[in-house]
Amino acid sequence: MAKRDFYEVLGVSKSASKDEIKSAYRKLAKKYHPDINKEPGAEEKFKEVQEAYDILYDDQKRQMYDQFGMAAFENGDAAGGANSGFNGANFSGFGFSDLGDIFANMFGGGRARGQQNVGPQRGEDHLMRIRVDFMDAVLGKKVLVPISYDEPCAHCHGTGAESPSDIKTCPKCRGRGYVTQQRRTPFGIMETQGVCPDCGGSGHTVTNKCHECGGSGYKHVKRDVEVNVPAGINAGQQIRLKGKGERGRNGGENGDLYLEVVINPHKTFTREGNDIHMEVPLNFADCALGTQIVVPTVYGDVEVTVPAGTQPNQTLLLKGQGVKDLRTGNPGNQYIKIKVETPTKLTKEQKELLEKYRDTLDKENNSFFSKLKNKFKKGK
Repeated sequence: MAKRDFYEVLGVSKSASKDEIKSAYRKLAKKYHPDINKEPGAEEKFKEVQEAYDILYDDQKRQMYDQFGMAAFENGDAAGGANSGFNGANFSGFGFSDLGDIFANMFGGGRARGQQNVGPQRGEDHLMRIRVDFMDAVLGKKVLVPISYDEPCAHCHGTGAESPSDIKTCPKCRGRGYVTQQRRTPFGIMETQGVCPDCGGSGHTVTNKCHECGGSGYKHVKRDVEVNVPAGINAGQQIRLKGKGERGRNGGENGDLYLEVVINPHKTFTREGNDIHMEVPLNFADCALGTQIVVPTVYGDVEVTVPAGTQPNQTLLLKGQGVKDLRTGNPGNQYIKIKVETPTKLTKEQKELLEKYRDTLDKENNSFFSKLKNKFKKGK
């Protein structure tokens, strides 16, 4: 049975942001989670929602899905993706802490089903756009991109402590990172779990803060990073910079930064996929008689034969002169559209020559129409 479109499953558009995808997922997961919804089919809907989220929230998987659909995942290429199923679902965007919130909203309390995730947590991925010239996207180029991000302190390696001996187990939560509280409700005494206020969920405290970062564990830096724009990249595709996204929590690694490519238009060429298109103006004499012309390509000038009798808007093919595919390296083609120009000012000699040419056409036309007229008179 064919799977439903993942955007349709979550009820979002194909241009939806990650925040919109996450918000839609949480609402649907809350609605269909089998611990909350006991109706027949709820669990299957929850699996479908989880599967859609796993693909669309991950930038790389989403790009593959947009390009190839479910065919990109039929062989199980995406870990935790389309073939992972409910038992292997990735709860990175809707963990047990969120489920605890659901129960708390429903019952005024409740006990989370499992220990909250208070260990090292990876930072969120970030997205920014970079603008490159048309030819740089076709041929590739290294560019400098100014970015700012938080990097782990080189002295304390992200712990915030002056030395390893300055890191102590939090006495309030005893290293668990969370504390349990009880409160009385109309339904009885309910237990809730929350992040430890003393250690912020890390499970440890620092007695002597790092002199380099002041105990934060990181430094905010601004740098010009050299980025390789690969030959053949197209508008909307992304370049990944590992570890340049949002900083992690509790010693977790940074997220990644994705650079979405915006390409400046070219004055001569336009691009469709890996094919290059351009227009060449020619006078009607060259089109009628045929000629040799030199045209530019993305790799340099080439000589092209314009055959006699070329018509307006006719297209000539230059095979293999298009953009090389980003993955396979196979080039596309270049297409030359002929635009016939009609002169607006003629010399006396040019006008006389054209009038003579028109006279020959009139004789041919009169002969044709005379034959046609006689044919109709005879009833043939």
